[in-house]
Amino acid sequence: MARETRSRMVDAAVDALRERGLQGMSFTDVLAQSGAARGAIYHHFPRGKNQLAAEAALQHGREVRDRLAELRAADPKGVALAFVDFARPVALAAARGAGCAVAAVTVPANEDGGDLCRAAAETFASWTEQLARNLREAGLPAADAEDKAALLIALLEGAQVLCRASGNTEPFERAVRTAMTLFAAA
Repeated sequence: MARETRSRMVDAAVDALRERGLQGMSFTDVLAQSGAARGAIYHHFPRGKNQLAAEAALQHGREVRDRLAELRAADPKGVALAFVDFARPVALAAARGAGCAVAAVTVPANEDGGDLCRAAAETFASWTEQLARNLREAGLPAADAEDKAALLIALLEGAQVLCRASGNTEPFERAVRTAMTLFAAA
């Protein structure tokens, strides 16, 4: 039961980070969404909000990495197209005001943000490594695979910010068109 409560709290924190960012994430909202009792916060997260946010970012990051592992194709361009299909709903959600739960923890509310940035860096690195693995398996040389995987992650994260700011997905679509020319040449 305690594990269930903790898991629900982490899930609620992921949603709060996506919707309101780190500074807007409150224990009150996390408790309300998760159905957890007030005392559960410090029982499960004795180091407080930053611990909860870091764990939420890491959990969300693992879930995304697992989904990225499923993006298989016969060639590198196919992997890139599968990534774009995966990322398009994320860009649409960003245009409607949602953000990335992992990126949200890179803007710490105080000087204790080092653990949060490390969690985000670890997560982004795992996404890049997974995409690079997919691209290598599809025939791209290792160095090119790593560079192109980093480009795709940067495209996703940067496009989310631009789509959120503009309220539409045009920044994402423009970045996709440009990135796909690099994959067409590969």
